[in-house]
Amino acid sequence: MKINPKLSTIAMFTLLTTSTMCADEVLPKQTLKANYQIKHNELPKSVNSLTDMFQEGVFYGRLRSNTFLYDWERETASQNSHIVSGIGGSLVYKSATFNNFDFSVGLYYSKAFFDNEDDPVDKLKPAKDLLSRYDYSSSGDKSMAVLGEAFISYKGLPKTEVHLGRQLVETFYTKSNDTKMIPNTFDGAVVENKLLPKTSVKIAYLAEQKLRDHTSSHSVLAYDDSDTANYSTWNGNDDSAMHKGLSYTNLSAAGVSTDAPLITGDIKNRGIKNLNLDTSFYWVPELLSEVMVEANYKTKIDDFTITPGIRYIKQFDNGGGKIGGANLDGSLAGVSGSSGGYKDASSLDSQMIAARLVGTYDIYKLNLAYSEIFDEADLVTPWRGFPTAGYTRSMARYNWKANTKSYRAELQVNANNTGVYRDLLIQASVLHTDADENKGQYDENYYYIGFIQNIPSFVDLQWRLRLGYTDTKKADADSLDARLEFNYLF
Repeated sequence: MKINPKLSTIAMFTLLTTSTMCADEVLPKQTLKANYQIKHNELPKSVNSLTDMFQEGVFYGRLRSNTFLYDWERETASQNSHIVSGIGGSLVYKSATFNNFDFSVGLYYSKAFFDNEDDPVDKLKPAKDLLSRYDYSSSGDKSMAVLGEAFISYKGLPKTEVHLGRQLVETFYTKSNDTKMIPNTFDGAVVENKLLPKTSVKIAYLAEQKLRDHTSSHSVLAYDDSDTANYSTWNGNDDSAMHKGLSYTNLSAAGVSTDAPLITGDIKNRGIKNLNLDTSFYWVPELLSEVMVEANYKTKIDDFTITPGIRYIKQFDNGGGKIGGANLDGSLAGVSGSSGGYKDASSLDSQMIAARLVGTYDIYKLNLAYSEIFDEADLVTPWRGFPTAGYTRSMARYNWKANTKSYRAELQVNANNTGVYRDLLIQASVLHTDADENKGQYDENYYYIGFIQNIPSFVDLQWRLRLGYTDTKKADADSLDARLEFNYLF
């Protein structure tokens, strides 16, 4: 189906006519930040009885709609332009705290609207997360109803919180990434500690993951090719950044568990004035591990704030390279030596370096950034935490293939941390990716602009419009990705 991209432009200008209001107001019970993380401004209190633990809890509701337009400059047998819409929402309950214990439960729902004859489910792009492709292919179900959160918290230790169960886990390597209808969640245990001066530590043991377009949990790092005739690949970890060489078949043949956990954590130190030091890691036993270190130093010159930053990542091959190969697409599984443009086809050892310069003045923020993935192996991080985030990550761009250099300039206007954007928030960026053609990649220019605003007279209702255009030298690769979203929080 060929779509006129002017539809998204018309929608953008219609929404931009919304008036703004600068008056300060009390923040609503919950708000939605630009990074899609919910901020709970009203939290349950501590109580003295089990009955009050339930009675004094707080419900958080959300209704949302998403419409996705994906328009290929040229359609092919594998590329289909389409418009897909969805509606959904969530109801989250957080109990009051009794004897240092509390609990949270969250129900999520999504319903997709599309015609499979015109827009085949296997050719959907970002709209695929509105439904479970596995459920639709198996039973024709276009909706998802899932238990997205169900965990217990304990706060009886000094400056420590423990969370056990299904939950949103926000670390460097793991994100809820709730950009569609249902967030990315994990089953496991998370410990947060602030005993050390000006230092926070978060450690997570995650047994399973449930991606946004899944109704059941699955392995954190196994591509399920156990029954491809019955769509098993859509029921395991099929994230866009998943290493498909680490499949059920390849892991089983190597005698490695297909249910290995993800152990990850962050350490943040603010002990030196104006200097942010961050360290993160992940480890999947018998397969892979990574370490990230980052430093950002803020300095103020009159009304300007300048913050240079640098990030380094080291990926360690603990056995995964021999099983799945150096390429994320799995094409080098079982291959040794130099092959496919990779210097060592059976190694996942790799590195990344990134640098940025961020300047802020009044309502404006400019971010100039660079990243480089060494000419070794692709980075493996399929848990919706992006290695180049904050540097050269733009909407839907995965620029962490081996021997890739990326350059980005981003401008933000009217950003804040409250999640209420009475004045129109604008995010615009230009990204150039210098890829390695020897590895089957190609150079790309990507142009992005996004808008967020809470309706001034009704701040619980927020709209978002995001537009991304891909410009490449590869035949048939240029495309427009337009996303219109409404969120009502109550």
